[in-house]
Amino acid sequence: MRDLVEIGMGRTARRAYDLDDIEIVPSRRTRSSKVVSTSWKIDAYQFDLPLVTHPTDAIVSPGTAVAVGELGGLGVLNAEGLWARQPDVEEAMFRIVRAAEEGDGDPTALSRVLQELHAAPIRLDLISEAIRTVREAGVTVAARVSPQHAAELTPDLLAAGVEILVVQGTIVSAEHVVRDGDPLNLKQFIADLDVPVIAGGVGDYRTAMHLMRTGAAGVIVGHGATPGVTSTDRVLGIGVPMATAIIDAAAARRDYLDETGGRYVHVLADGGINVSGDIAKAIACGADAVMLGAPLAAASEAPGQGLYWTAAAAHPSLPRSRVAAGPDYAVDLKTLLFGPSSDAEGVVNLFGALRRALAKTGYSDLKEFQKVGLTIRN
Repeated sequence: MRDLVEIGMGRTARRAYDLDDIEIVPSRRTRSSKVVSTSWKIDAYQFDLPLVTHPTDAIVSPGTAVAVGELGGLGVLNAEGLWARQPDVEEAMFRIVRAAEEGDGDPTALSRVLQELHAAPIRLDLISEAIRTVREAGVTVAARVSPQHAAELTPDLLAAGVEILVVQGTIVSAEHVVRDGDPLNLKQFIADLDVPVIAGGVGDYRTAMHLMRTGAAGVIVGHGATPGVTSTDRVLGIGVPMATAIIDAAAARRDYLDETGGRYVHVLADGGINVSGDIAKAIACGADAVMLGAPLAAASEAPGQGLYWTAAAAHPSLPRSRVAAGPDYAVDLKTLLFGPSSDAEGVVNLFGALRRALAKTGYSDLKEFQKVGLTIRN
């Protein structure tokens, strides 16, 4: 039974929970972390880590997309970001870092720089070159487009070599209605493609189910919420606590599996994940993989040089992300993901910790771990 709370006369609201509100319950069995698996598969693509990068220029360049792929994850380029608009991204990043250093605490200065850089038109030659760099390295190529530009950009992205397409916005529905022109019907759009599509974000059971029925191979839950960075809840008043959102999407996946007689749609958690324990909790709630953003800003290879923002920071009229300073330390990407770590707060050795969480609770792989017991904090 849903936990409904009366918030006023004739109006109730459902009680929901964030990842910080839950804990994982150990079982009667433990095992060695050397005999657990963190691999997952979407469509024909196998990955050693349940890691998909949040598609922001702050952490994903063609080079870091390759590095993430070589380490077992999936790097997602933003096909509407700086690598698609600026011929000299290094100079663009220098402007952002300089604005952060000289901004005197004015957060709007950084937003203005991003808006100016993103006012340049998308150049297909630039994004095609970035995609080519990833493709020639031999790792899986993924790129993100917004619902507004998906129909326009996708043919050229596929021609350049994109193997997994990510259609991502703050909120994505099965049909995106526009003022001028035809709406984007995701079901028809996906049916016409030969590559798997990951779509989102969503925050509730019904929208997740609608996206699954479009033929999406994966559904993104959340919109990359990070404390001190994303401001969607403050700007739009929209937000669903991540533990509840993931569990509801996993319920939609189960019901859709029954409805179709066996078609499995992957759930990707994007938001509220700050430390390694949050990764474990997201998987425990039913996610197949996590989209990491801010935690990867600590990687010395991150193009943002310690700064972090989401694509919503560059919106021309309504930014919904700040440019924020990441951790005050830097480690290489491999160490960040696999250790060793001298940090006791769960910010380094992110997936070594996930392996240990599986081992400590006695589960051998991610699908089993989705059945682990959970408790709610008082």
